[in-house]
Amino acid sequence: MGQYPMSTVESLGPGQARVQQMLHAPLLSTLFRLATPNVLGLFAATIVIGYDGYILGLLGADALAGIALVFPLSMLMLQMSAGGIGGATTAAVARALGAGRGEDASRLAQQALFIAAALAAMFMLALLGFGRSIYEGMGGRGPTLEAALAYSNVLFSGALIIWFTNVLAAVVRGAGNMVLPSVLLLGTALMHLPLAPLLVFGWGPVAGMGVAGAAVSTLVVNASSAVVMAVWLLRREGAVHLQRSPWRLHLPLMRDILKVGLPASLSPVISNASIAAATAFVGSFGTAALAGYGVAARLEYILVPIAFGFGTALTAMVATNMGAGQSSRALRVAWAGGAVVAAITGAIGVVTALVPSLWMGLFTSDPEVLALGATYLNIVGGSYAFFGLGLALFFASQGAGRMFWPLASSMARLVILLVGGWLCVHVFNTSANALFAVIALSLVVYGSLLALAIRLGSWTR
Repeated sequence: MGQYPMSTVESLGPGQARVQQMLHAPLLSTLFRLATPNVLGLFAATIVIGYDGYILGLLGADALAGIALVFPLSMLMLQMSAGGIGGATTAAVARALGAGRGEDASRLAQQALFIAAALAAMFMLALLGFGRSIYEGMGGRGPTLEAALAYSNVLFSGALIIWFTNVLAAVVRGAGNMVLPSVLLLGTALMHLPLAPLLVFGWGPVAGMGVAGAAVSTLVVNASSAVVMAVWLLRREGAVHLQRSPWRLHLPLMRDILKVGLPASLSPVISNASIAAATAFVGSFGTAALAGYGVAARLEYILVPIAFGFGTALTAMVATNMGAGQSSRALRVAWAGGAVVAAITGAIGVVTALVPSLWMGLFTSDPEVLALGATYLNIVGGSYAFFGLGLALFFASQGAGRMFWPLASSMARLVILLVGGWLCVHVFNTSANALFAVIALSLVVYGSLLALAIRLGSWTR
């Protein structure tokens, strides 16, 4: 289809104008216009991830190792709320708006918040009730375990805040507004930079809380963001309005979110199970190895926000075009976004593989921790292009409502890690280098398998 007449776009309201641009404006320029604010905002979130590692690293190797235990579960919650259910919410709202169903788009936003509340309660009950057993099963002992629990108990007590923040952001993005969530990410990052060290170490009348202080800061800044987005979604002129209809369950609309959201949420469950398994295997090599791996692998959690920045734009664009019956344009969007994300994450991986001190030196000066982390990046960094490609195509698949192959690719990654890690640690008693090679292979298979499935027509069956 040709470009939508600009005079017509300008005559529409802001919400409908955004929808029409996703349907008819030039593809690459629209993708970059939508993705740029996401990437900038998530760059701020990336800084926060690294910054937290630096701040907590000042408390010592036990704190770093403890946070490495919590990270797979905290990132699981983040990826489920922002990428799983959040991505499905963005897709469902965008498809409804693309098909001209504005009332349903507003009702979908309400259903998404009901789902968020239920899943937040599950996270809170699981981690507060069984956190100690979970972290012990991952290899946590002594001061490392206590550090993990101190951070985890605070963070998961506020699970509802994290879920509401990310689902509200997903609704806003589904309406085509990528700027507001990104501005809030930047603003909350600026709040977190002074607040986290204040709460961790204390100053003046404020008593230091140790590792728990970083979690408190995370909850405070997320709550601020959620309030702003809720107010924005209560505007009468908005394409999506939280109060347009009475608040009640609409099972068909809830199913519209869950049919994509549940499979999409399983993918980060599997991915983080892979990370948790890798963490447990690395833990068998000792605290220094676990701390080194925790610092090095933290870079992968920075690649996720970069992919998420483009991925949320991909979800919205693919879903809007699929809702309007433009499947060929949706597929072109997916490949363009996948190529961009693979190039960015691949470049980061190559640089850190060649000069790992650029990353590792930010967090620790312990020579043993530095050596183990550098070896990990030497081996795994070259596979980050495939990791980024897989993440981008995961978000695009959410927009298309096709989640089988993203799940299959994530499962293949987990199987390679479980089998390969078990062989390395329990059968052949290899060095950590062999385990790191298994991790690299799992990332290559993850991205390659999903790309191949889409190339062979999985979206059109």
